[in-house]
Amino acid sequence: MKLRSKIILFAITPLLLSFTGIAIAVFYQATLLAQQQRDTIEQAYLASKEAELMHYVSMGSASIAHLYNAKQQNAALQVEAKKILATLAFGDDGYFYVYDLQGKNLMHPRRPDLVEKNLWDMVDPNGNFTIQELIGRAHAGGGAIRYLWEKPSTKKVVPKLGYVIKLERWGWVLGTGIYLDDVDTALNLIDVQVASNIHRTMFWIAGITIASAILIALSGLALNISESRLAEAKLKVLAQSVVRSQEDERARLSRDLHDGLSQLLVSIKLQIESGLAKLGAKISTPDPAHLAFTRATLQINDALGEVRRISHDLRPALLDDLGLVAAFKHLAQEFESISKIAMQFESLGDFTFLSEASNTALYRVAQEALTNIHKHAKNASLVRISLSCDQRQATLSITDNGGGFDLASIIKHPKRGIGLSNMRERLAAINGQLVVQSSADGTQVNANIYFKEVL
Repeated sequence: MKLRSKIILFAITPLLLSFTGIAIAVFYQATLLAQQQRDTIEQAYLASKEAELMHYVSMGSASIAHLYNAKQQNAALQVEAKKILATLAFGDDGYFYVYDLQGKNLMHPRRPDLVEKNLWDMVDPNGNFTIQELIGRAHAGGGAIRYLWEKPSTKKVVPKLGYVIKLERWGWVLGTGIYLDDVDTALNLIDVQVASNIHRTMFWIAGITIASAILIALSGLALNISESRLAEAKLKVLAQSVVRSQEDERARLSRDLHDGLSQLLVSIKLQIESGLAKLGAKISTPDPAHLAFTRATLQINDALGEVRRISHDLRPALLDDLGLVAAFKHLAQEFESISKIAMQFESLGDFTFLSEASNTALYRVAQEALTNIHKHAKNASLVRISLSCDQRQATLSITDNGGGFDLASIIKHPKRGIGLSNMRERLAAINGQLVVQSSADGTQVNANIYFKEVL
């Protein structure tokens, strides 16, 4: 992993961990708060219902107070009281009931089947002795109590909040109650709404986290692209500087060879030839000394040719003096003379406005390509050089009909393909492009330089 990717990862990881911690804390606190809110609402609701039931029981006891407090007591008064209580109701499932202290049901308007039955040992689905608990609460001074009972309107056993008092004179337990299934439904609805709000909050936190991570990644990517472009631009400037320095050094060496060593060799040659001319006038037959000087003259001629070739390779004077096309023509003629391979050269367009760097790059690419053809192109009998220039680009195309080569293996080989790499780097330094294609029918090298970047 690259250093910049590691930095971005190190920037995103703490952010993700922080948001994860925040999400966990928010979820925990929201859940706790929701439970506290539910408990508060439930307690407040039950408290209000308890007060309401106490009021109902007070009303019920008041409705039979004249009978309960009568001086002359008899069974008829109790029968009349039960009739009055049976007629009292509130809501769909609100009614009064009466038990004696031994657990026998004395009055139940919604369950007449229970009347006169002893329910002391009756248990609910949870195993609780419902009637015993109601009577126990009445003995303790009365009050509210929760238990399970069948709801008349639905015929289902649901939680109920009851309120009972003891009528000591008659030995009764008077009570009423409110079913709590509606309360549980309302509280469950609140739970659903709270859970939905918590989930929505978690989604928002997740969305913000993802957006923040993406923003950091995009910022890092933008910075990476910006710095990569800056580094690429600096690299191109450096490459141009290196190439320019190389060409300046080549030009200096070429001048030194031409103006220094070449002139010295010409002077030596002239002096030897002058000496030979003087010796020839004095002797009639060649002697060993004369032959040695003659051989020296020939070797000096060879040395002069080699110096001129090296000087030309370092920096062809034609490229500076007569331009790119003339230098290419001379290069083609020289290659044909040395390699004995037929050459075809053609040029199209005006090259006079190309920069010196562009001229040098195209010439060096051609030199390298022709050197590779001479060394490696098997059975090549024809080389074509095409040089063209239009309003968009300058193009150099060199094609041979040799046996070609495996381009992929050359690129991968650590000790081969240096010439191709040099050509690519030289063109890249001036925003050019090198394209090489090779097959069994031959090889084609194309060098393109685009004017907008070069001129």
